[in-house]
Amino acid sequence: MNAETLRQLQAPIKARYKEEPAAARHTFHARGTLLPDRPSVRIDTAFAHYDAGLHEKAGGSGTEACSGDLLLESLVACAGVTLNVVATALGIAFRSAQVVVEGEGDFRGTLGLAKDVPVGITDIRMRFEIDSDASDEQLATLLKLVERYCVIFQTLRTPPRLSAAVQRVAA
Repeated sequence: MNAETLRQLQAPIKARYKEEPAAARHTFHARGTLLPDRPSVRIDTAFAHYDAGLHEKAGGSGTEACSGDLLLESLVACAGVTLNVVATALGIAFRSAQVVVEGEGDFRGTLGLAKDVPVGITDIRMRFEIDSDASDEQLATLLKLVERYCVIFQTLRTPPRLSAAVQRVAA
C-alpha cells in the first residue's frame, strides 16, 4: 500500500467521524471461560483460540499463554501496525522492520512473598529495528508519531479508568 491508497481508504472514514463523532466510538470486548481442571482460562476470538495460564515462574507448565506475554504481544501488534501505517503515510520505505518489546516483573509480588514488590510488569521497553534509507530525522518523526497514535502504547502510558465486578448468573 502507498500513501495515496491509504489516504483514499481512510478519507471516507475520517469524513464520517467528523460529521458523526459518535460513529467513531467503539467498545472492545474480550471473554474467557475458566477451565475446571487447572488454573487456566480458554480464550476464543475470531482470530485465535488458546488457553492462558500461569507463567512458569508462578507454577505454570509453560505450555499455555501467559497474560504478561499477551500484554506485550498486544503492544507489538499495535505498534507494528501503527509504524507501518505512519511510515506509509510519510512515504518512509524500509527493507525490513521488527518491533521488540521487553517487560520486567518480579514474581515475588505476584506470589505474595514481598509486600514491597509490585504485582505486575513494572518496566516496558519497546524498540524498532529498522533497515531503511530514511534519515535520522525521519526515523525520529516516525517514532514520535507511533508513540502518539499507537492505541496500546497510549493506553499503557495513561491508564484508563478500571473497574471490576462480580455478576451472579444462573447455571
